[in-house]
Amino acid sequence: MHDFVYWWQTLPYKMDPVIFTFGPLAVRWYGMMYIVAFAVVFLLTRYRLNHDKLPRRDGTFVSDALTWAMIGVLLGGRFGYLLFYGFSDFIANPIGSLLPFSLNGGCSIQGISGMSFHGGLIGVTVALYLFSRSRQEDFLAVTDLFIPSLPLGYMFGRLGNFINGELWGRVTESSIGMYFPMAPGTSLRHPSQLYEAFFEGIVLFVLLWAIRRKSPFPGFLSAIYLIGYATVRFFIEFYREPDAHLGLVFSGMSMGQLLCLVMLAAGALLLFLGRRRQAGNKQ
Repeated sequence: MHDFVYWWQTLPYKMDPVIFTFGPLAVRWYGMMYIVAFAVVFLLTRYRLNHDKLPRRDGTFVSDALTWAMIGVLLGGRFGYLLFYGFSDFIANPIGSLLPFSLNGGCSIQGISGMSFHGGLIGVTVALYLFSRSRQEDFLAVTDLFIPSLPLGYMFGRLGNFINGELWGRVTESSIGMYFPMAPGTSLRHPSQLYEAFFEGIVLFVLLWAIRRKSPFPGFLSAIYLIGYATVRFFIEFYREPDAHLGLVFSGMSMGQLLCLVMLAAGALLLFLGRRRQAGNKQ
């Protein structure tokens, strides 16, 4: 038992965030997890179209929508991070903070450091809205099509954070804690990335997948997702280390918790408006 606990607590030291290198190019697990996440959402959404008695759509509908969503999540995630967590960096270097390479002393690929889930969610929402308009589809029906599989895709993103050894949790004395190489000090810390992967990923996926055929109105599944994610993330934030340059920003809450409150309100509003719309259609 002691050997397993030691192996568990030191696991982050055994993980290499790079899968392989090809010259100056490093293929990382984090980027690969994005590819896996979109593949999972694609396959599960195609499954829904074939088995859930949904309106028929052409063969490229899902791939086209996910292409828009991929652009939205990358742009929204990065802009969201700069707006919510790194605004001072953006003001100091607006171009450099957006580019995945450095021009100092030549051109070198450095990747994009810092992505915000809430920013990515806003980006995907805008992208799917524009896509829906271009296809003359009901926006909420389109989001509900993808929502049940979204948490499972998100799970892979958090696993990528874990392999990167980033977004670690707060200090703990529990044996479930881990030693993260890049974390300050030498204390055990909550593996909050794994908490998020499980609760925001697997648990929320099981819930939404179970009720995916019972949606009473367009937007219902999207509202449940917003409320469910915001609730779970709000409580997990108590175990996740706040961003060092921000700390706790208001009444003992982190920036992530404040954004979750906005997300929770948006979900509740969507649920209210959807029920009112449903009641109006029955009259």
